[in-house]
Amino acid sequence: MALYSEKVMDHFRNPRNLGVIENADGIGEVGNAKCGDIMRIYLKIDDEIITDVKFETFGCGSAIASSSMATELIKGKPVSEALDLTNKAVAEALDGLPAYKMHCSVLAEEAIKNAIEDYRKKKENKGK
Repeated sequence: MALYSEKVMDHFRNPRNLGVIENADGIGEVGNAKCGDIMRIYLKIDDEIITDVKFETFGCGSAIASSSMATELIKGKPVSEALDLTNKAVAEALDGLPAYKMHCSVLAEEAIKNAIEDYRKKKENKGK
């Protein structure tokens, strides 16, 4: 059996939503010092819908594939639904990750949650 699924390899070789959103409504960054992976997720949100999402990831193929798949899973979705995204859902959408690479899907989940938290703080501060 191959170490990585075809979907992991596809998202690693052809990442979706790669890049930066200038003036993003929310930005979430996470890192794992042990493995060296760093992820940054950018969100553009209109009427509580994620209209655009981009990412920058410095890390292994699994980290890049997890970032790419996670952005695909939340694009066009309500913020509330994106908050429910789990690392397990990211890994399943990639047709699995090796056990020692599951932390990459956890980073993707955390980066999205941090970006949404950043969005909510900015929105709250605008109202003041």
